[in-house]
This record gives sequence, C-alpha cells and structure tokens, in this order.
Amino acid sequence: MAANMYRVGDYVYFENSSSNPLLIRRIEELNKTANGNVEAKVVCFYRRRDISSTLIALADKHARELEEEMENPEMADLPEKQKHQLRHRELFLSRQLESLPATHIRGKCCVTLLNETEALKSYLDREDAFFYSLVYDPQQKTLLADKGEIRVGNKYQADITDLLKEDEEDGRDLEKLEEKIWDPNSSLTEKQIDQFLVVARSVGTFARALDCSSSVRQPSLHMSAAAASRDITLFHAMDTLHATGYDMTRAIAALVPQGGPVLCRDEMEEWSASEANLFEEALEKYGKDFTDIQQDFLPWKSLTSIIEYYYMWKTTDRYVQQKRLKAAEAESKLKQVYIPNYNKPNPNQLSNNVKPALVNGAAGAGVPGPPGSVPTPGLGRACESCYTSSSYQWYSWGPPNMQCRLCASCWTYWKKYGGLKMPTRLDGERPGPNRNNMSPHGLPLRHSGSPKFAVKTRQAFYLQTTGLTRMARRLCHDIIRPRYLARHPYLPVNTAAIKAECALRLPDRPAKPLPLKPVERKPLESVVRYLEAHPRPIKPDPPIRGGSISTGSLTPIKSTPILNNGSPTILGKRTYEQHNGLDGTKSKALTPQWDIMAKRVSDAARPSASLQDEVHELD
Repeated sequence: MAANMYRVGDYVYFENSSSNPLLIRRIEELNKTANGNVEAKVVCFYRRRDISSTLIALADKHARELEEEMENPEMADLPEKQKHQLRHRELFLSRQLESLPATHIRGKCCVTLLNETEALKSYLDREDAFFYSLVYDPQQKTLLADKGEIRVGNKYQADITDLLKEDEEDGRDLEKLEEKIWDPNSSLTEKQIDQFLVVARSVGTFARALDCSSSVRQPSLHMSAAAASRDITLFHAMDTLHATGYDMTRAIAALVPQGGPVLCRDEMEEWSASEANLFEEALEKYGKDFTDIQQDFLPWKSLTSIIEYYYMWKTTDRYVQQKRLKAAEAESKLKQVYIPNYNKPNPNQLSNNVKPALVNGAAGAGVPGPPGSVPTPGLGRACESCYTSSSYQWYSWGPPNMQCRLCASCWTYWKKYGGLKMPTRLDGERPGPNRNNMSPHGLPLRHSGSPKFAVKTRQAFYLQTTGLTRMARRLCHDIIRPRYLARHPYLPVNTAAIKAECALRLPDRPAKPLPLKPVERKPLESVVRYLEAHPRPIKPDPPIRGGSISTGSLTPIKSTPILNNGSPTILGKRTYEQHNGLDGTKSKALTPQWDIMAKRVSDAARPSASLQDEVHELD
C-alpha cells in the first residue's frame, strides 16, 4: 500500500513510451482535473542520452575536475563495467515544469545532490538511486553547476590559529579584523538609550516630511512614522551614539547636522512598486535563488540589495497575505495519490507463439525458462546486453528491421537506467540529433553518452582480429556463410549469436585443427620481371580520314556536353571531346554522323585483344 502511495516531493518514474526508457521526475503538485483525473505537476530531470554531445563533453570535464578536488582514487579503481553503469546513474536537474497524468507513474526512485563525502560506488549498490551535480536548461541548451551544493569537506573548514603565548605580539593585520561597534558596559542606562532612540525616530519622521520623494511615497504621517521606526533608523542612532563616546548631547547634535536632519532609508523605501511586483513574480518562479532573480528580473539591483529586501519583505503584511493564500491553495490540493501497479503487457514483449524471422547468425534451439514459466520458443538470438540465451521473457529492442532483443533483466535495466548493462565497443559512439542511428552495415549504434559521433573517418586503419575470432569463423562457417555475405555486404550479421554458438562448439572442436588450403604466392621480384618482359602494347595512331568528303550537307551530332555529377564511372574518366563523340587528335569540328556509325561497325568486327586495348585507353 505504501509503495503505491505517491506524495508531493517524491521522485518517480514516468512512462511516455513503451520502448524508450522511463522519465525521472519530482512531483511538485497533485491536481484533480475537471473530468476527475489526477494530474501531476513535475520537475524534469534529464539523462546523458537526452542532451547534446557538446554538453556531455562539459559534463565529463566537470566530473574529472570534481574527481581531482575530491582526491579520491575510487573512480580510477572501478572496473570498466561499473564506470559504464555509473554514467547511467547521473542526471541533470532542470527548472522546467510539465504536467503529466498520474496514471503514467511506474514507481519511485531516489535522486540526491552529489556529495563529495559519499562514495560513487554506493549508487551502484542501491537500486533506483541517482545523483546530479549540474543544472540543464533545455531552452538555452546550457549546463551549469548547481548553486545548492552541500559545502562539506576539508576546503570548507575554518583554519584555527594557535593561541598566543604571554608577551607574544599578534602578527595579523588588526585593521582587517572585526571592529567593535557597541559597548554594552557604557555609562548610559537602558532608559537613556530608549529615550535617544525615540528622538532618532522623531528626527527621521521630520526628515521624511521635508523630503519631496518621501512625502510622495508616504503621504500620511502614520506611514512616515512607520518608515522612520524601521531598523535602519535605529542602527544609525546606535552607531552615532557609539561614535560620540556615548555622550547624549553630542549624539543628538549629530542627528541634526547643519544641512538638515539625517534621513536613513532601507531597501523597502528605495524600491518602487513595480520593482516589488517583479520581485514577487521572480520569487514565485525561482524561489530563493537570488542569483537567477537578479539575472532574469532585476539586473540593475545588486545581489546584496535583493537579499536585504527579501528579509525585509518577509516582515510585511504582503508576505503574510501571500502565505495565507498559498496555505489555502495547499489545503484544496491533493496531498497524495494512490496509483495501482501497472500490469498490462508491454507492446515490445515478444510473443511466445509467434516466431519472428531470423537473420544471419541465428540458431534454432529452444530457450528454457524459469521453473513454472512457459518456455520461450527458440528465437536463436542472444541478449544484446548480457549475451545470455535463456530468459523467461524476451523484449524487442532497437530498430524493427534488426530484430534485436533483450532478456527480462536487461529490459528492466534499460527502462530504468536508459542504457545496457555491459559496455560495448560502440559505447563511445553517439550519433548526433540529425544522424541515423544505424551503422554502415545496418547495426544499431549503442552508446552511453560520449561526445564522439559514429561516423566513418577518412583515416586509414588496420583491423587486427583475435585468435578466437578467427577460430569462430571456421567453427561457425555454416552459420556465417562468408561467400553469401561477400555478395551481400549490407546484410546484418548477428555477432552475439555467433559468439554464443562458438562458445558451445568450442569444447567439441577436434584436437587437430583443420588444414588450411595452401596458397602459393609468387614473390614480388618475379612479378616485376614478368611486367618488364611483357610491356603494354603501344596504341596505334587512328587512321586519317580523307578530306574530300563534304560535311556541309550532313546533319551534325548535338554538341551538348554530358555532365557527370555522380560517382566516377568510366564515362566520368573520359575527356570532354570523348563525351561529345570527338576525337582528341582532331580539331573541335563537328564529326559527321555517318563517320561515327562506320566506326561502330568497325569496332564490332575487332578482335578481343583490340577491345582490351580500348578498355585500357578509357581507364
């Protein structure tokens, strides 16, 4: 019962897609709509897979700096698998609010601010535990450090100086130390101090009557007297009394100098009504995040002025009224909501009665399930994450044409943490927002949020296969079908199934390896000697046609150039004259049509050796 009860402030999973990972949100409000449904107003958290590669690079840089500050070698000692899974536990807080149906809640989770005193491995040991340290702005596409960090650690501790010995001089700069501004053991009594404060308030009220701007803001005597009774006037009166050596006569004279009575104003008087409304609007949006309030609403005010106004504003009737309104609204809103467990089957769940089409590398053995469960028919595909071949339930994952699948455990991990359990070679490749999520051979690109794009580079590379891979090619020759794949290079190869099949066949392999077909290769020197002894025949010059034939009465061939903007084919390697039916040795005159027809007839009667020479000429 308690597990299905969701309250304001809980971190929960939301499902907006049957195939995508669950969303992580924090419930801010629970509202009942007009049709009786419950709607949750939530704060959004983003995963690494939800932000751009540029921001992921900034997040990685921040993580390295944080690791150096913590001086904790824990991350370096973690195995690659745990580092891979730890990236799935990192979230990014945002200020974005959205409303979602409460029926889409799929469970609770725990999200905490990253604390340098807590071990990162502890998040892997706990189920549904996440952490965040950066704030993501979906509109501005920025990533900033959270200002609400917990300042715990050695660098936040005060350095206590040693106690001075007798007759030892203090080497510190005394001017930079605190200054005494009040002496409670003065010669004045409490009654005399209270009388002096009343005189200071009266002088402040009179000063506001003389000031034009103050008389407009406080048109009545009561408002002026209330403004003169604020703390700023009392602080100035006590400072004056201390500065004059607690001499009442000199202190009263200092309140009314030669230029007129002293007027002391605080932030409540300095701010206009429009500025006060902007502050209340900003406080409603950002809370007590005074830096954001200054940047977005009151950039002409200093941070000190905004903070001082906030604490003075909390003493006004305006604050009390707003607090009462919010309390009344909170009473009318829901405090908690009960959401039953979601037991409907997932559309990605593979049916136990339908056997999907198999791609190259699939086997046909049945897959046993747990005791008491219906066995899954032999789909022949291993799990894309953990490479297991047995599970009580399978789920389709990735592009439909790839027919990839995950076991029940890896599917739950994918939905909660947005990644695969095991790191792969393609984890460092992340396609951009507008790139296809498929490799050149049609394989899905699995990634963990690294900023590197999955594109083919133009640099040369050397692919060195392992001994186990070469052995798998021979043991699973009937599954791989290399001759068929050589003629169909874009067909996907199920490497996971081949790997699983190789592991099964490897113990039963013959003790003596199969003999390889010997291939005799001639040395390079013999090839060079052969080419020198058999040079390429010299191309004969084309026959010169007689000039007695008149070309004026014949219709010339069109001289429109053939443009080749596609791939460099044989036509693309020919010259401009050859594209237009002209001989390179002649002038750029138009060739008669009958001459070309005669050339075609003569070409058809050529022997095969001359045709080979023409192919060389075109190359």
